[in-house]
Amino acid sequence: MKQIQFTYHRRPTTTTLVGNLPIGSAYPVRIQSMANTDTNDIDGSVRQALRIAEAGSDLIRFTTQGKREVESLALIHAQLRRTTDVPLVADVHFNAAVADLAAQTVEKVRINPGNYIDPARKFVHIEYTDPEYQAELLRLRQRFTTLLNICKEHHTALRIGVNHGSLSDRIMSRYGDTPAGMVESCMEFLRVCTEENFLNVVISIKASNTGIMVETVRLLVKQMEQEHMAFPLHLGVTEAGDGEDGRIKSAVGIGALLADGIGDTIRVSLSEAPEAELPVARALADYFEQPDSPRYSAVQCYIDEAVHYHSDEDTDWASFALHAAADLGKVLFDTRNANLIIRNPHFSGEQCDRLALDILQAARLKLYKTEYISCPSCGRTLFDIETTIAAVKAATSHLKGLKIGIMGCIVNGPGEMADADYGYVGAGRGRISLYKKKECIRKNIPEEEAVEALIELIKENGDWQEKP
Repeated sequence: MKQIQFTYHRRPTTTTLVGNLPIGSAYPVRIQSMANTDTNDIDGSVRQALRIAEAGSDLIRFTTQGKREVESLALIHAQLRRTTDVPLVADVHFNAAVADLAAQTVEKVRINPGNYIDPARKFVHIEYTDPEYQAELLRLRQRFTTLLNICKEHHTALRIGVNHGSLSDRIMSRYGDTPAGMVESCMEFLRVCTEENFLNVVISIKASNTGIMVETVRLLVKQMEQEHMAFPLHLGVTEAGDGEDGRIKSAVGIGALLADGIGDTIRVSLSEAPEAELPVARALADYFEQPDSPRYSAVQCYIDEAVHYHSDEDTDWASFALHAAADLGKVLFDTRNANLIIRNPHFSGEQCDRLALDILQAARLKLYKTEYISCPSCGRTLFDIETTIAAVKAATSHLKGLKIGIMGCIVNGPGEMADADYGYVGAGRGRISLYKKKECIRKNIPEEEAVEALIELIKENGDWQEKP
């Protein structure tokens, strides 16, 4: 039986300055969340941002769809500056001109390489000759350089945020739906940043599948090292869900990378109020922020035919579940061992066995119950995400091994449907579209009919099981 032990060292990175907040390996791991209010609701957004800041967030992100939202964000920014200096981040998709405006308004702008200049995804394969592909990269450089120059002028930081669910048709056509494609989607933009001597950058590269997320971030770090880059990394598992499942799934993915020494800022994306994300993110950051401290000093982890995890440190169940998931992420992804035994004298064997199954499911090593891929919601969300998740779960939680996506809008929704068996996606105010994998099967269903329509779709495809 082999004992597993590792020592936590942060990977050296450069420093990015977001307003007055430095991010990088020379500083503590920062935590953040995202508002889920309508950005044009100035008063409501300010109130929520203050709650998020009070909960400990180092940054606050707002969805910024158009010029009107940029103008609203400027008013939100001005009101918040009366009481807090927490930097604001504009989250921009599909509109490069909006990113230009936002870069003159707030401390940081997030752009998505999958929809910055590439057209909206149609999930079609496009054949490019090498000269044609290079012409696309030149078009990217020319447009992106405009934004970089604005960021330089206004001392605005930039987040290049790749999502597995929103890779462009161009990247998908050349690299496929792969970690290599996700990495290249990011590197195309980083190369321009480096060549233009714009280094005030943070990177994120996320997926709802924790295995893909961990593999891709590790691959990105290797690629950056080969190209002599050391930008700070933001970590998160997208669409992690809610409740204990969402916390365990986030801890497995984020914990595996923090254990590698990767990660300078994190977000735990829960389908709950934004303030609920912060205590979880803080607990994960604090758990690993012990430089040069051997992990498993009090916790023992061994491996033979199974991974054995023994701890008597935690007497609180929530802390124990989170810490166990965070500790085991790296071990499980490195060994791919789907046999896990967890024990803690403060809890029953039945509780610990259930936790082991939950952690294996979060690592996608063993599916024993329904998996829900649900977004944390934001200002783009077109329905009440928490109420909807509860209704979908009530109807489908007995469908063992089935993966169901519940997505608030089209930014990541259709793309993440590839990782889910069925998808429930906001299509408009009070309207829902249903997917099987990436294929939209039914469009614009009234929200009050959508859960029953989802059940019908699952039955039509032979995946329905009667409740025991």
